[in-house]
Order: sequence, then C-alpha cells, then structure tokens
Amino acid sequence: MGDYRGVSEMQEKPSPRTDPSDSGRDAEATPAEGELPVRPVIPAAAAKRANASVMGMIIALVVCIAAFLPIVLMNPSPKSDGFRPDIDVSAVARNAADVAGFTPVAPETGNTFTSNYARWESGSGSGVPTWEVGYLTPKQSFIGLVQTRQANPTWLLQQTRSAPVTGSRTVGGQEWELRDAGKGEKSMVLDYRGTTVVLTGTAQLDEFAVLADAVVKSLESNPAVTVSPSAAPAS
Repeated sequence: MGDYRGVSEMQEKPSPRTDPSDSGRDAEATPAEGELPVRPVIPAAAAKRANASVMGMIIALVVCIAAFLPIVLMNPSPKSDGFRPDIDVSAVARNAADVAGFTPVAPETGNTFTSNYARWESGSGSGVPTWEVGYLTPKQSFIGLVQTRQANPTWLLQQTRSAPVTGSRTVGGQEWELRDAGKGEKSMVLDYRGTTVVLTGTAQLDEFAVLADAVVKSLESNPAVTVSPSAAPAS
C-alpha cells in the first residue's frame, strides 16, 4: 500500500486567507516586476500653447516698461532740499491791506530768501490780528515775520518766546531791539510808522540783518499808519 500521509498533511495544512479587495489594490499600487512607471505625456499642441502664453506675458511686460520708462526719465525725483512753494508775498499783502487797515510789509529780498507762507490772521485766539510771513534763508534757516498795529506786552512776550532784551542793532537806519534766550532762537523787534514788526527764528544775525533791511524799505514805501483810539494797543 502506498503511504498517503504526505498528501493528508498537505491537505490539512491551512492556507492563508486573502482578501480579494486587497489583492486588487496591491495589483494597482505595485507595478509588475521590471515594468517602468508610466509618465504623462503632454501633446505637442498643448505644450506649444503653454509656451506661447508665457512668451506673450513677457512681451507685454517689456512693452509696458518701454512705454513708462520715458515718462519716469522726463520727471526726475526732487532734490533732497525738498519742495519750496512759490509764494507771491506782495500779492497776498495787497489782498490783506483792506482788512488789515494798513499795508502789510512785503520785503524784497531778491532770490536769496524764499517765502513758504504769507497770511493774515484775524487774532481770534490772541486778540491781536497779525500779518505773518515765513522765510527760508540762503543757509537753510527760518525767520518768521509778524506785523501788527495792536501790539501789547503780553503778545510781544509770546512772539519772542519770553526772551530777554540783550541789546539792539541798527539796520536800515532804524534801531531794532534784540532779544535772545540763548537757545538758538532769537528775535528782532521794531516799532515804526504805526506798526510793530517782529522777526523770530534760528538764523544767524547777518541773515536777520538782510531781512530787517528789506522790511524797513518796505515800511518806508508804504503810507504811515494812523492808529485810531479804538485800535490803540492794549496795556
């Protein structure tokens, strides 16, 4: 008789269970041995359209730059000294004369001083209406001019930053009072022809003298102011 034990043992040995679904996934996920992965191939027409789109964007960008470059070159950036407005002080002074009751000074300084504002202030806060002009000097300092016919001691202290009187200077044939607190700012004050003029700023005295001389010439070219009793300075 033959020995069938080997066959029996083989039949009795359990075979591992496999999930049909798992075998399907494995087949899909793992390529067969020796098989290269599949790479997508872009059709030649699609690749050509993509390249044409990129080239079109580059050409459009170059055209825009070429169109705006001449505009940028024709408008150079401002110099470092900044923008200076062109204020016609004489014209503003003439317009303010009627409400001021006197002809405001408009110093002629040529092209050496530049005005950055000129205005009439009604004095709603201080009670003293004033003519005000700001000047930039050739050395890039500032001098503010204030003129009124209703000056009073309190107002004068405010305009000169409470600086003490330190002397006087004769400019334009007139004696100006000099006030200096020693903190950079100084003031020159002149009472002449019915008004008070105060120059205050950080400039050097030589630049103050140039502006003060022009102020005196402007005052002498204007009619003298007659102060009425109602407009007399307050004490």
